[in-house]
Amino acid sequence: MHHHRKANAGAHKARYAATVLLTATAVLLTGCERGSSGDPEGDASGTSGCPEAHAEARAAVGRAERTDVPWNGPTTGPAAVAGSRTIVYVAQTMTNPGVAGAAEGVREAARVIGWNVRVIDGGGTPAGIQAAMSEAVALRPSGIVIGGFDPTATSQQVARADEAGIPLIGWHAVAAPGPSRQPPLFTNITTRVENVARISAQWVISTSNGDAGVVVFTDASIPFAKNKSDLIRKELATCAGVRLLSYENIPIPDASSRTPREVSSLLSRFPDRWTHSVAINDLYFADAAPAFRAAGKEGSGPPFNIGAGDGDPSAFQRINNEQYQAATVPEPLTLQGWQIVDEFNRAFSDRPASGYVAPVHISTADNSEDATSWNPSGYQEGYRKIWDR
Repeated sequence: MHHHRKANAGAHKARYAATVLLTATAVLLTGCERGSSGDPEGDASGTSGCPEAHAEARAAVGRAERTDVPWNGPTTGPAAVAGSRTIVYVAQTMTNPGVAGAAEGVREAARVIGWNVRVIDGGGTPAGIQAAMSEAVALRPSGIVIGGFDPTATSQQVARADEAGIPLIGWHAVAAPGPSRQPPLFTNITTRVENVARISAQWVISTSNGDAGVVVFTDASIPFAKNKSDLIRKELATCAGVRLLSYENIPIPDASSRTPREVSSLLSRFPDRWTHSVAINDLYFADAAPAFRAAGKEGSGPPFNIGAGDGDPSAFQRINNEQYQAATVPEPLTLQGWQIVDEFNRAFSDRPASGYVAPVHISTADNSEDATSWNPSGYQEGYRKIWDR
């Protein structure tokens, strides 16, 4: 039931290792035995509503919850370019914790490599984002980051930057990682959305024993987010025992005002059937917490809530304190900020993009060890070795 007791780091490690071992053994022996000690609703009996999908989900979740993930990013590349450079980070909205977390990673890496960073907040509105991009282009910086918004919404500004020879790097700007011709991005930095969507849905299938009533929260105004939620729905549909109760389209800038009302309505409509939630961004659960609390819901669930990104510190705090969120599929935000700086260094050196894509991970109270972020180990040292050559 996710009644995780606070423990020291050693106890967390021991319990988590035991859980992973038991989960792997159960999958090998039975293929679909219900629940592990780390599952929200797990017990040791019962028949899954989708044996094959459930067995696959349990195995995938076990792999994604591992914490001993070494740095597997680039080991070669150009040394830091000579002279100071200025990067402008245009943010969809700095109230989006993922956008803000990646921006902080850029600042951190820029200090190491010796560059300047300016952040311009688009405020989450089309007009604000267009104005921010216009300001960024007018500054004639060395490079511009498109932080969490659709570049086609600022096509005129993107075209002007391209004509001026200003390289553009996206963070969650288009659906896939890597270079993009249209829109013209040197590269786009994100985990693979299909992997994030799939593992978050598999977490629901695994922890519910293939028997769940699910609400999905998304922002359909952002193509990346809509694609992610569509993929989540597709994966949930692989399990006949999982029912999609509602698909809630709440724009991120409106989440603080609309989410509490929508959650209250959902609790009235599905008082007992709502067992799990998946959101394209953790912030929905911060905004949902007052409504859950007002309805007398326990912070440890149900419903058991997983964020399919971004894994900001407040999400980890909710998870570790059992406050209306059980898990997250965190973006390695600080790492991705460092990757942005490294990719600009490659662009400035007329070298191709690195092609690196971070692996997916699931953070829970059992494996986070009270941390407030997740990044693979060794990335800072890896990038420093490249830049200092």
